[in-house]
Parts: sequence; C-alpha cells; structure tokens
Amino acid sequence: MAETKDVFGQEPHPVEDDLYKEPTRKRRKSDRDQRFRAFPSMEQSALKEYEKLESRTRRVLSNTYQKLIQSVFLDDSIPNGVKYLINRLLALIEKPTVDPIYIGLFGSTGAGKSSLINAIIQQAMFLPVSGESICTSCIVQVSSGCCVQYEAKIHLLSDQEWREELKNLTKLLHRTEELGREEADAWNRDEAVEEATWKLQMIYGNGAESKNYEELLRAKPKRKIPTSRVITLKAEEAEELSIKLDPYIRTQRRDWDGEAAEMHIWPLIKHVEVTLPKSDLIPEGVVLVDIPGTGDFNSKRDEMWKKTIDKCSVIWVISDIERVSGGRAYEDLLNESIKACQRGFCREVALVVTKTDKLHLPEYLRERKAGNQAIQSQREAVLERNEMIKLQRTRILKEKLKRKLPADFKVLEASDLVYTVSAQEYWQQALLTEEETEIPKLREYIRKRLLDKKRRTVTKYVTEAFGLLLLTDSFNSTQNLPNEHLHMSVLRRFAEEKVELLEKAIAQCFACMEQPLQEGVRTARTSYCCILRSCLVDGEAHWFSSDASHRCF
Repeated sequence: MAETKDVFGQEPHPVEDDLYKEPTRKRRKSDRDQRFRAFPSMEQSALKEYEKLESRTRRVLSNTYQKLIQSVFLDDSIPNGVKYLINRLLALIEKPTVDPIYIGLFGSTGAGKSSLINAIIQQAMFLPVSGESICTSCIVQVSSGCCVQYEAKIHLLSDQEWREELKNLTKLLHRTEELGREEADAWNRDEAVEEATWKLQMIYGNGAESKNYEELLRAKPKRKIPTSRVITLKAEEAEELSIKLDPYIRTQRRDWDGEAAEMHIWPLIKHVEVTLPKSDLIPEGVVLVDIPGTGDFNSKRDEMWKKTIDKCSVIWVISDIERVSGGRAYEDLLNESIKACQRGFCREVALVVTKTDKLHLPEYLRERKAGNQAIQSQREAVLERNEMIKLQRTRILKEKLKRKLPADFKVLEASDLVYTVSAQEYWQQALLTEEETEIPKLREYIRKRLLDKKRRTVTKYVTEAFGLLLLTDSFNSTQNLPNEHLHMSVLRRFAEEKVELLEKAIAQCFACMEQPLQEGVRTARTSYCCILRSCLVDGEAHWFSSDASHRCF
C-alpha cells in the first residue's frame, strides 16, 4: 500500500494495516505516580483526577474500538465511515497525554541562565558557569524523565548542515584575504574570523583555514565522526555526567589544550539533550532550554535563540540586575518574545532578573528615593530594591503586552510577571533566605504551568472523544446504517454552513482593516511623489547652479 502524508508531513494510519492493531499499553500505576513527586499533595490529587478521567476515557475508546473490530471482522465490505471511525479511534487511543512544555531562557551573555538552571534542578555546577566569558556554546535542553541514570545526548550537525556551515566559514575567511592590507588587519582583529579559523583547525587540522570550500569537502576530519550523529553519555551521579558533558557544551578557548577528542567535535555540535532521573523538584514533561547569549560577536550563536523561540510555549527573558533598565539586548528579546505570542506559539512571557544580591550599599543609600524608613542592612536594601524593580518592570511589561496582544490573552491576567532571583544566594544564603531568592517560586511557576496544561489537554481530549463516540453511536445503530450517505450529507451540510459563517466573520475582520490600509497606501504614494518631486527639483536647481558657476570661471 502506498504511503501518504498529511499537510503536517505525518503519516496517517492506513485502514488495511491498522484495522486489527493492538493499542499501545498504558504505563503502570507506580510509574505514573512517580511523575507526581515534584507536586504538593493538593496538586497531586488534581493530577490523579485528571489521570483517572483520561484513563477512563481511553478505556471506553478502547472497548469501542474492539467492538467495532469484532463487528467487521467477518465483513469483506467495510463501509468507509466505519473505516474512518476505526482509524480515528486508534489514533485517539494512542495520542500522547501531554506534549512537553518548553521553557526558553533567553538572555545576553553572562546574564546567568546556566546558573539559574543549576539552582532550579538543585545541582550547583551541573552546567558550566563563568563570570568572565561566554560559557554555553550550544543549545542545551534539560528535563527529568523515568530513567534511573543521568543521561546526555549530543546531537551533531548533519552532513548538509555542516556543508552550509563550512561554506559560510570559508567565505568569511576568503573575504578577509581579498580585502586590502588595512582592511584585512581590521578583519583579522575580528573575533568572528578567529573563531572561524579555529573551527576549521579543530575539524581538519592546522592549515585548514587556507583551503577553499571544495578542498575541505575532500579533506578527512582529524577525528572520526559518529555516523549516527549522536553521542550518548551516561553516569550514575550528576557530578560525573557534568564532567563528561563539560567539554561538549563549554565554549572552548584557544589557549586551552586542544588534544581532547571532545574539542575536535565541538564545532559540529548542534544541541544537547540532558535527561535527569525522576526529580522531586522538576516534574516530568517540562524542558528547560538554555540558549547561548544574544548580542555575541558570533552571528550564528546570536541567531540560535531566534530559531528556537517559536518552539517554546513559555519564555523567560533573563536579564541581570545591572542591565535590566535600558539594555538593548533585553528590549530586543522582549519584543521578539511578544512577537512569538502574537504568532500563537508562545503562551506566556515572564521577566527573570538575576544576580539581585549585587548591590553597593553606600551608592544605593545615596540614590535612594524611598520613604523615610531607614535601611539597617544590606539584606534590607536588596529586598527593598527587588520590590521596587518588580513594581516598575511589571507596570512597564503589562503596558507593553496590552498594546501588542489581544485583550483575552491569558498572560495579561498573570499576577506575577517579574521575578527577582539570586542563584548565588540560593546556595550561600548569606543575605537572603531560600524563599527570598525566589528559586522555589520559579519551581512553583513550572508546576502550575504543567498542571494547567494537563487540565486543558485532558478537557480537550475528553471533548474530542465524546464527539467521536457520538458519531460512532450513530453508525452503530442498525436503523441508521443503511442511511450512511444521508448522514454524510448532513455532516457535509453542517460543515459547509460553519465554513460559510467563518468566511463571513473573516470578511468582516478584513473589512475593518481594508479602509485604513488603503488610506495608508494612498498617503504613502502621495508622500513618495512629493519627496521625489522635491528631490528632482532640488537636484535640477543644484545642476543649473553648478553649471552657471562653472561657466563664470
């Protein structure tokens, strides 16, 4: 039977192959309960109720599927409607419970994204951190699962992706050679050129930077590249995996020893998936995405977040306390996050201000414009400053969201849009308590988003199942079976009526937009003609003036 794909590129269930297929078995109860470890008792109860409702719905669907299979088992001529129902039932039975929630951490280099993830997962130095330079060189996804070990999968660029990267690298280097001496010296000082040179040397050895694209395509890499394009690392303890993982995800410096095999693979790394064992802190079904910093000299790294942002249903805009006001990168990230909401990919946006323990007390007291209450300690100053930032940034963020998003958008109802955190104080607690660092508050944020998504998903699943069972019941009625074409015509007419109503509603929406758009076009044309005429007149006058002056001399 020929395979076909739908508009989403997915293969539908062929009727002939799947009519008698056994539905996938469900997880054991003990495995399902393990996923609730990160939730408090009340939330666990709600999740268990959702699980029971979904389980009962799947059981009813499975029983209906089996009865339909038995009823048509000896029938050579199966009506098309029954075939459709069988495939739809099987697809709904095997439909995943909840797709993962991707929480994207977007921020400038050094904003503290990796440190924040380490604090959330309760592993102090799991992802590489540094206060001096760029640390994360690729996209890193961190989640918890049902595995018993710590595991990481390093995904490498495909052949085609590396060819495109290689073409860009050689083009950059050869452009440098083609420039004049003065310009070439300027280009050589560019760190992007240095990194391109180093990448080629890591893969092909010294002298690779002088070869052209075709020569490098024929060159043999210094190290063997896995044909699967995936490197898997496992460890019993988090620290052990962290040590193994570090060379793959830490940005390598040229003055380090470059003989390790991991360093030679580094330029080929696309992204890394890290899976933690069952966690009491991060529930299964949540993926934290650490994106390399924006605004870097490397345009490739700078665009990673732009390609990833539409995959995240939740976006945390990360900015350290010193750059949260007036920072260009922060504003760009916030605008791009709002655009993702407008496109329908992202559902929620929050601002996470990091490194809030940093405060110079004498300077703060001199600039302080708060009430008459005296500040007695560094801790009081930090807490007061954090509260002021929350109030200010929440007001500004809400105003911006209201201007850009529809009035019924859920993020506009959120009570907390800004979080002031300190990963360093979470571990040291010299100034702030664990609660005051707001790391537990972010964990609560994660749990609530997963709980809310579970509720919405189960509601949608049950509603879809109910509609399908009603349709199955109409086909299962002996008096209605001969009238299949009648039922199909009724359904078609119903669908056509709804489509017609939808087209009218869309036409009304566009009618409201049509007039201002046309007025804008007319205004633009008029303005263009005026500017062009002015340029032509001024240019002509200038020409006559120059010509007259030339004749005088």
